[in-house]
Amino acid sequence: MKKHKWGILAPGKMSAKFTKGIKLFENAELFAVGSRDRERARKFSEEFGFKKYYGSYEELATDPEVEVIYIASPHSFHREHTLLCLKNGKNVICEKAFAINALEVNEMIAEAKKNDLFLMEALWPPFQPFYRKAREIIDSGVPGKPLQIHGYFSFIPPYDPADRKFNLALGGGSLLDIGIYPVIDALSFLGVPDDIKATASFSPTGSEESISIIFGYTDGRQATLYSSFKTNIGIGCDILCEKGNMTVSRGRDMNQRVILDLHGAGKQEFLFTPPAMGYHWEAEEVMRCLDNGLKESPVVPLSFSLDLIKTLDRIRAAAGIVFPGKD
Repeated sequence: MKKHKWGILAPGKMSAKFTKGIKLFENAELFAVGSRDRERARKFSEEFGFKKYYGSYEELATDPEVEVIYIASPHSFHREHTLLCLKNGKNVICEKAFAINALEVNEMIAEAKKNDLFLMEALWPPFQPFYRKAREIIDSGVPGKPLQIHGYFSFIPPYDPADRKFNLALGGGSLLDIGIYPVIDALSFLGVPDDIKATASFSPTGSEESISIIFGYTDGRQATLYSSFKTNIGIGCDILCEKGNMTVSRGRDMNQRVILDLHGAGKQEFLFTPPAMGYHWEAEEVMRCLDNGLKESPVVPLSFSLDLIKTLDRIRAAAGIVFPGKD
């Protein structure tokens, strides 16, 4: 059994969650951590049992033994850090949002293809049992065609102008941080919209803090999507179909739920509690693809990531969200 040597670029909360997932697999080796702060890298390395740690991202990317790197830096650095890793021969899984805009994502994909390396956006939903169950139910035809989606994600974080949620230089705003999830819902169950309308409100830093979005489709289907750092509605998606409705939701602890309510036939409820908060399936997919010589994942193909970032660009244009120096 081949062991895959993992590197972590930018240790933090997301990297901790992802690392706990990697640790579940015998064919995964926690090998190296890279941070701009060497002490931070040391502490993360010791906490999780990595063999090496570095005080720069460049040292991690040029370590000849590292095979694949998980990138969890802020959105605005994803392009830079992905290119750094790819140019040094490393396979990459990069956190969402993949980058700031489609121009950057296209550059990342081109570099991966140029170097014949694996690249995947770390999208959590497609691998989860509640999402797979929702897809299974829809594909069965039992509830009929999805006609309307209402997706939402909001919570109230402490306001800090320097925090990545509010700092425009880091790609701040609810859309790329949490609004991306309702957008993924709409793309997954309805496809790319023909028309997009959006309105946003902004924080004192100029970052978008709440956004309401309407997707329109020429056949009459619609999606209404919402994300915010000003309200606390939680995380969920209602899929309204011809013969019934389905609610797909998860808690902050990642406990997952699907409720199917067919017209006149009562409700069915499906509950899931995955280990490692479900992040291990992303790591498993990366290693499965590497073992099979695949350069992209069939679960999260690069074409979906392109559709996603292009849709996010359209939403930002409609809502007047601008990242200085990027747009």
